[in-house]
Amino acid sequence: MALLWWSIGLFAAFALMGVLIAVNPGSPFTQPLDDWWRGVIGASPDSGLYRTALPMLFQELGQIGGAILTMIVIPAALAIMGRWRSMLFFLSTSLVGALLFAQTMKNLVDRPRPAADAALGLYAPLFQVDHGSFPSGHAVTAGALVFGIAALIPASRHIARRTWWIIGALLMIGMIWQRTLINAHWLSDTVVGLAAGASAALLMWWAFWPLIRSDYGRPVWFLHRSTSTAPATN
Repeated sequence: MALLWWSIGLFAAFALMGVLIAVNPGSPFTQPLDDWWRGVIGASPDSGLYRTALPMLFQELGQIGGAILTMIVIPAALAIMGRWRSMLFFLSTSLVGALLFAQTMKNLVDRPRPAADAALGLYAPLFQVDHGSFPSGHAVTAGALVFGIAALIPASRHIARRTWWIIGALLMIGMIWQRTLINAHWLSDTVVGLAAGASAALLMWWAFWPLIRSDYGRPVWFLHRSTSTAPATN
């Protein structure tokens, strides 16, 4: 039940932020903090930083590259290993987070993206973006990915799960940095986007828990087959 309650709590925060921003999309209550962060982090078109390997990694994670990873590569790997239950969980997590949560809220709130302001030395998004700044779809994808993969690691594998949480934290922090670096989103869009993605993953984790648990420790079919068909030695 803890998974469900965490999911409900994060979704409630996500929904509440959506309502509060929708009241005044052009200048919500988070705007002073968002403006300060943008002034510190936002890059100019002349900056070479935002096109280097690390920022571009996060850029691709929320675009075609990320879609291929979350909708094809990871599910296909799970299917090949015979973990079709985990595959269904992961696909559901990606769909609920990126499509249902993110796109629904984008259309309901329709917060303006950061705009250029030459007098203040501020710039518009440095990559092509769609409508609606809240929430960050890239951040929703990152949150769902981190928590979705965590669900696939049995709690008994302490080192693996702790290692993944460290990697996942870096991924989520990096996504906040990159989305605000390129002026695509406000800080609040990214932080709440991560919460939305985590909420989707936790909800699916709770819903699929009996099926995910049945996959823990299940032998990979082709490894199990090769072992069972190996000739006996005297």
